[in-house]
Amino acid sequence: MAEKSNQTTALGSTLQSNRIAQSLEILVVFFLAFIIIKIAQPFVGDNPILRQSIVWVANVAMLTMVWAGLRLRGQSWAYFGLNLESVNLRTFLLSLLVFVAAVFGFVIGAIIMANIAGVPENANMSGYNYLQGNLPMLLGVLVAVFFVSSFGEEVIYRGFLITRISEMGGNGKMWLKITVLISAIIFGLVHFEWGVAGMVQTGFMGLALGTSYLLVKRNLWVLVLAHAYMDATLMIQMYLGGL
Repeated sequence: MAEKSNQTTALGSTLQSNRIAQSLEILVVFFLAFIIIKIAQPFVGDNPILRQSIVWVANVAMLTMVWAGLRLRGQSWAYFGLNLESVNLRTFLLSLLVFVAAVFGFVIGAIIMANIAGVPENANMSGYNYLQGNLPMLLGVLVAVFFVSSFGEEVIYRGFLITRISEMGGNGKMWLKITVLISAIIFGLVHFEWGVAGMVQTGFMGLALGTSYLLVKRNLWVLVLAHAYMDATLMIQMYLGGL
């Protein structure tokens, strides 16, 4: 872990030592996103672009809360593994391996759903139909997705969630495994708009990413890049579907 960037505040000290405070911090981060989405949804209706924009706004709000927690503790983003000094050729090579692992997890989720449902059910990607054959929209979404989804989700669901929950249990090996499982379940559940199959598939993808996070010594840039490859692949597939 990186060194602290500034002095720890009184509240930061409480967050570092009090499990109730640590639990509340996690709940606040996710409850804030829930409230934003619930309040905004009635105003956007079924417009897929606006609905996606709400999710992005919620992610930015969560990132802001995560950043606030770091500041209170006197920590920087490097504490989660976002250290620019660690970005090198090895990081890019590892990201390709993690990408393969994440895709494998996604496929395993699809196979499990096929066996449970009896049919090869896939995640519901209809919310991205607006990308079909629309190159300007694709380019804009790719940029937004990288910063808000690829980067944002890895910070929230791997860097923040795994680190903070594992701290509550003393970072023991068994507790780390449980933490990765918890983060994967939560990651799957937040993709509820993708349907049951989508939640299972993203859950297994989250399990692969969470495990990789520990294996690469918490170099979060590896996961951000791997996630970006997956998002780009998905977006391009949706775009090509309209050609």
